[in-house]
Amino acid sequence: MHIALAGDVMLGRMVNESVIENPAVHPEALWGDLLPVMRRADCRLINLECVISNRGAPWHPTTKAFHFRAGPRALDVLRAGGINGVTLANNHVLDYGQSALQDCLARLDGAGLKRVGAGATMDEAKAPAFFTLPGGSVALVALTDNEPEWEATTHQPGVNYVAYNVRGMVASYRQRIAQVLSLARRQADVVIVSAHVGANWGAPSRAMRVLARDLLDLGADLYWGHSNHTPQGIESYQGKAILYSTGDFVDDYMVDSAERNDLSFLYLVEVERNRIKKILLHPIRIEECRVRRADEQEWMFLARTMQAKCATFGTSVLFREGIGTVTIG
Repeated sequence: MHIALAGDVMLGRMVNESVIENPAVHPEALWGDLLPVMRRADCRLINLECVISNRGAPWHPTTKAFHFRAGPRALDVLRAGGINGVTLANNHVLDYGQSALQDCLARLDGAGLKRVGAGATMDEAKAPAFFTLPGGSVALVALTDNEPEWEATTHQPGVNYVAYNVRGMVASYRQRIAQVLSLARRQADVVIVSAHVGANWGAPSRAMRVLARDLLDLGADLYWGHSNHTPQGIESYQGKAILYSTGDFVDDYMVDSAERNDLSFLYLVEVERNRIKKILLHPIRIEECRVRRADEQEWMFLARTMQAKCATFGTSVLFREGIGTVTIG
């Protein structure tokens, strides 16, 4: 089976105004010429870096720099892209408060889109989502180290928050996540953990590397990182895969000329006999609040930078005809 993973998809602000809420723009337009590639996968998963709602008010307008909210038509855009599931454990899903979050959860459920990482209670926020695909079943769990004030509780909506350091997860969080991964492992052939963690730029920290390996040791097959805004290296660990950061996929952000946060990949994960066999990297460019395939100059830049980043983990990336391949195990 093939699972398509994308990094941060931010549908608020200018994306919402110029694409989503623009009646002259078809919902498929956001995905551009990536749609055929996305449709080859059996399942498509993204990190939804905003709340979908028309409710609420900015959470901390004077101290939090950015608040992201998309209108209800964003659901049509997600469906047009064939998106099957979204992760909500991030630092923007509560930008407009609890009422907007709960509205978003209800709208996603009504649209038939599975979601993980946030919920009305901690039990809901930590619960895995399950996908039955032609080649097997997949479980998805999501967590974040952002905005500790947003941590869900027994009676309070929020996110599946995790605390960790260079020794791994703090004991209470490790126990909770271990239970969730054990449940996922019993019910699915492949287990993916979405982790919206770490700083906006730079290579993964030592603590992040420990966290990723810890999650795989607890039963996950694939660590799917984001939050960094740029793609980072891939590590093969005991026959499993760590994507430290999958970068941005759709947004309206300013572009750093050195980091080139407008360039990333669509990651196509190939699973064979319930093991991650290889990962195909399809280069993309964010342009005018939409995504498209990268041109030759752009993918060559991505190839050079990704090969250097992966070399840090002893991983080789072979690019052929503009598509990268990482073999796992």
